[in-house]
Amino acid sequence: MIAAMMTAANLGARVTGWGFVVFTAGSICWSIVGLTSGQTNLVASNAFLTVVNLVGIWRWLGRQSVYEDGGKSATHASRRSASPTLFTATGIAGKPVADTSGEVIGKGVESLIECETGSISYVVIASGGIGGIEEQLRAVPRDRIDFGCDQLSLQMTRREFDAMAVLESGDWPARAEQAEGRAA
Repeated sequence: MIAAMMTAANLGARVTGWGFVVFTAGSICWSIVGLTSGQTNLVASNAFLTVVNLVGIWRWLGRQSVYEDGGKSATHASRRSASPTLFTATGIAGKPVADTSGEVIGKGVESLIECETGSISYVVIASGGIGGIEEQLRAVPRDRIDFGCDQLSLQMTRREFDAMAVLESGDWPARAEQAEGRAA
């Protein structure tokens, strides 16, 4: 149960990777129980789970943690240098979003980037709900957002944000203007 919480919480590569370590310990223990009690099905299923968990360890404590560490180092280095301050594109997910009064009204979910120019077209912002239940997603055009190191600031009031169209699952707009045009 601890391993499941560690991996499901999505708190970064290290926590997820250590969740797979806990899973691996569990699958090895269950394999031992199966061996000592003659339960070949228990041994077979947990031997397979051990292999899957080892892949999880390699992915999250190996490869993914290298990606995260690299992004964090560039972010921190940019804050100490004369170059423009950076944050990772994946860093938008979970970043707090405030309205013009400074009130946090949601969190960043995803940014949609134009292939031709490489610039952000719009950012999907989640608001309301608890733990993703009953939350509403809205597409905010790039020109209505100020990007900060620690939060995104909307160039609109809470009322203007709430008046924007709520995105339906699987029906995100092709362009930011289409998102604004669908406002309720």
